[in-house]
Amino acid sequence: MSITVRQPGIQTTVQDLGRLASQQLGVPVGGAMDEQAHRIANLLVGNADDAAALECALGHVALQFDAPAVVALTGRDITASLDGAPIPAWRAVRVHAGALLSLHNGCRTTIAIGGGLDVPIVLDARGTSLRAGFGGFCGRALQKHDVLSVATPSRRSQRIVAELELQSRTSAQWATSLSLLPCYSATPTVRFIPGPEHALLTDASRDALHADSFRLAPESDRMGFRFSGVPLTLTVTRDMLSSGVTAGTIQLPPGGAPIILMADRQTTGGYPRLGEVIAVDLPLVAQLRPGDSLRFASVTLDQAHALYRARERDLATASRAVHLRFDDGGERAR
Repeated sequence: MSITVRQPGIQTTVQDLGRLASQQLGVPVGGAMDEQAHRIANLLVGNADDAAALECALGHVALQFDAPAVVALTGRDITASLDGAPIPAWRAVRVHAGALLSLHNGCRTTIAIGGGLDVPIVLDARGTSLRAGFGGFCGRALQKHDVLSVATPSRRSQRIVAELELQSRTSAQWATSLSLLPCYSATPTVRFIPGPEHALLTDASRDALHADSFRLAPESDRMGFRFSGVPLTLTVTRDMLSSGVTAGTIQLPPGGAPIILMADRQTTGGYPRLGEVIAVDLPLVAQLRPGDSLRFASVTLDQAHALYRARERDLATASRAVHLRFDDGGERAR
């Protein structure tokens, strides 16, 4: 099965959950900007949660399918259609051969296809590393007329399609639980754990970090999001050795505008680290558009762990529910 790109959008790439095992080599992790949306999209179509899918920035994407398939779209503010008829986000959708799937609007939309995208594995992952120019589809964003291959769908994916055909439905009646949907917003409050240099902020800057809003600047990309607002300053300046950073690290460059490191972050950095955005709130950052703003709220490491464990329990519950419905014995469970 294949998919032809009729309209590539601003930046559409093949992504998975990244290259965690290659960081010691200086290779950025990469992968989906919104990991939760990526995992849920794959769950909805019967894939493993790390299957390769499309990540589309700001919509305006059109894809034509040459064979029947099941797809799911997840992310913020999605409007999409199939041959001109509106389709919902956050649930399985059946696509017939020759159909045109159009993503009209969204922020960072994941489009998962049953079977997952069949692109070469590079350093144990399939995702696109744009700066390095490898992985994904030819190491680059998609272009018009590109043709993507789709791997053989799992038995679970096939059963999802079969159920939709039997019911003569385009989209599934079952959908993502509300408890799993991130609270996307143009003005979210994002929780963070104070970092090693947080204590070096001046009193005024510390108050601003915890009380003021910061606007996402256009000079942002998959490597890092830069925010404008009250310039933040430290009580002392010092030379710093480069140290490990991760997704969500809040760095403070000399200009005083904080940067949140994102999926394509470097593996080490030498700017002061004001904190770490907690894992469960990273999707809220990933789904911001330039001009949107956020506020920061500090939490403890124990609180961050508790929130993470709660999210993983919810995802595991959803996975079990899909397993019971569509895997072997699923007919008896219904």
